[in-house]
Amino acid sequence: QVQLVESGGGLVQAGGSLRLSCTASGRTFSNHAMGWFRQAPGKERDIVSAINWSGGTIYYADSVKGRFTISRDNAKNTVFLQMNSLKSEDTAVYYCAVSTSFYSFRGSGARVEFWGQGTQVTVSS
Repeated sequence: QVQLVESGGGLVQAGGSLRLSCTASGRTFSNHAMGWFRQAPGKERDIVSAINWSGGTIYYADSVKGRFTISRDNAKNTVFLQMNSLKSEDTAVYYCAVSTSFYSFRGSGARVEFWGQGTQVTVSS
């Protein structure tokens, strides 16, 4: 059974940093794309960032470019999201996602195969 377990969310002041982690289990994901979506209150879920299996292709939403960094450790089936210079508008539930195709990581992620349970990130202004 595939499981994605997220950690690292919490409450932080504007300008601060958080690092999200997501570890996948149940199979090997070294040839899968991994990434993060988020859903703010009253809004649809939306893509934040994605990384392909090798780490050679990375996508960031315009709203997080220059502030967030995605990385992965294939030996540990883990993807990370380093979030710096956090803003109140980054407040959302962040969902880890894993999928065979990198191109699943767009929009609301309707084609994503595996999801984590979500972790709350709250940025106070």
